[in-house]
Amino acid sequence: MASSLLSLRATSFPSTRTFTHSPNSKPRKLGIGGRRDFLALSSTSSSERAGEEENKDDKPGFNPFGFVTDNPSSRSAIQLPESPAEDGNVGQMLYRIEDKGREYGSYVRSGKLRWFVRETGSANSRLGTILFLHGAPTQSFSYREVMSQMSSSGYHCFAPDWIGFGFSDKPQPGYGFNYTEDEFHSALEKLLEVLNITSPFVLVVQGFLVGSYGLTWALKNSEKISKLVILNSPLTVSSPLPGLFKKLRIPLFGEFTCQNAIEAERFIEGGSPYVLKNEKADVYRLPYLSSGAPGFALLEAAKKANFGDILGRISSGFSSSSWDKPILLVWGLSDKYLPLSEAEALQKGNPDAVQIKQIEGAGHMPQEDWYLKIYSSSKVKEIKYFICSQNFPIFYPISAPVTGLPYYCTKHLKCKTVCFIF
Repeated sequence: MASSLLSLRATSFPSTRTFTHSPNSKPRKLGIGGRRDFLALSSTSSSERAGEEENKDDKPGFNPFGFVTDNPSSRSAIQLPESPAEDGNVGQMLYRIEDKGREYGSYVRSGKLRWFVRETGSANSRLGTILFLHGAPTQSFSYREVMSQMSSSGYHCFAPDWIGFGFSDKPQPGYGFNYTEDEFHSALEKLLEVLNITSPFVLVVQGFLVGSYGLTWALKNSEKISKLVILNSPLTVSSPLPGLFKKLRIPLFGEFTCQNAIEAERFIEGGSPYVLKNEKADVYRLPYLSSGAPGFALLEAAKKANFGDILGRISSGFSSSSWDKPILLVWGLSDKYLPLSEAEALQKGNPDAVQIKQIEGAGHMPQEDWYLKIYSSSKVKEIKYFICSQNFPIFYPISAPVTGLPYYCTKHLKCKTVCFIF
């Protein structure tokens, strides 16, 4: 008891004497009453105590999303190896990557919304226009290599970031844009007017959610489309739904999930047999690092989507004989989200309009494998053949084509343009 009282007095009252010892000294022995008790009191100087208080103030406050991004795995994933910052410093990282991923792109205003649109080729390109639409949670960056190749082959190419994605505007839900299917369709219609895309064009679509909205828009506007190319997209009511979209639809848990800055790159890698290189991963995560708006836009779009109804319309619409525009399904066979049976089911429903081209080794986003898995393979010739020649089935052989490709199509007999052009 005596020892306890002394400890209380020594530590609780300013006027009480404190006992100090040097680091190399032994604890003092203090005799109280008839007993010998041992008490070691290590006090610090006033300057040291002030330093401790200052360090307490430097500690980060509570972060409700901490369990999502403030862990060793996420910090390692979002830290640039060459950055001098430590512990995944987001500010330093944004400084390093803020200008990445904007190849061929500029902002286009449509009404109150700004779209980030990539464009290659020119309005007088001899073979017409191709519009590339991405899926969620990615962006038009995935089409950069394809667009470069297609424009050099004679096409005028556009690839917008959907509203709420990539570098396009991300309005707060309820303030001018609610992320419903109808609003995405309406916004796309207005963008096409601004881009002055009037003639029937080739539509290329890939991916989930907003990718599916590209397909439902096509069903309502078939007269505006000359051909349709679908890269690994859900096409039947039995299409598996990736875990990301399931998590986003869970109350409260979705709010935390959508703020994971590396969710987009994880989604891409999760559906593919490869790991993204740092320079690519930087671009896919950049919007989610910049602010919380992209995550909440993705969350709102996922909550508003009726996946069963959307896929039912896609399956019945393109399987119907009323859809008579040529469809090419380019399918990466290493897609871990969507099996080849998705494409086969659609072809079975409309065999006269649908063709399938299988790409060995390509995953959920074949366009990211363009050079490695598509452009270097013989399949690319078949894809180019489809785009240019589907409406012109009569071909004439030539003896010594400059490019080494075997035919000219009837459309280009006068200008001698090779028909194998995507």
